[in-house]
Amino acid sequence: MAKAAFGIIFLPEDGKLHANGNDDVEFMLSANKGEPLKPLSKVASGGELSRVMLAIKTVCAGADGTPTLIFDEVDTGISGRTAVIVGERLYSVARSRQVLSITHLPQIAAFADCHLFVEKHSDSEKTKTSLRELNNAERSAELARIMGASAADESAQKYASELIESANRFKLKVSELD
Repeated sequence: MAKAAFGIIFLPEDGKLHANGNDDVEFMLSANKGEPLKPLSKVASGGELSRVMLAIKTVCAGADGTPTLIFDEVDTGISGRTAVIVGERLYSVARSRQVLSITHLPQIAAFADCHLFVEKHSDSEKTKTSLRELNNAERSAELARIMGASAADESAQKYASELIESANRFKLKVSELD
């Protein structure tokens, strides 16, 4: 969303003070250069909504008291370097609160402090979902898998390990700035 523009419109209220204040606020978005600002709720995809929320939470990182944030597929419509930047922003927000991120991109998953794997199991009667934490070796294998590689693909395993190492270097660098 490099060329995106964001705005806030304060809509006139009835003049009475309500529990949530005196104004109605509408977020406006232009996701593409040359497009007019339009109501975020009408024009943004789910991924764009998640990225706008991530941007707002990055700016307001310590200002609100929300202890846990959930980003569901914040990676929709992005890849490559943009995904790495989103991973960095998620980590920045996660420094002051718990962040759960559902992702299908290894560049984002590499930034996780704890990587959980969700799996569905079906029998003849019903489907069950299980959740388990991955160890370091399993993390690399899972990142390689979501890249589309087989478990035996050594170059994908190596790249997955490099993604995790790169994310860890970024996290160390940020923590040293404190």
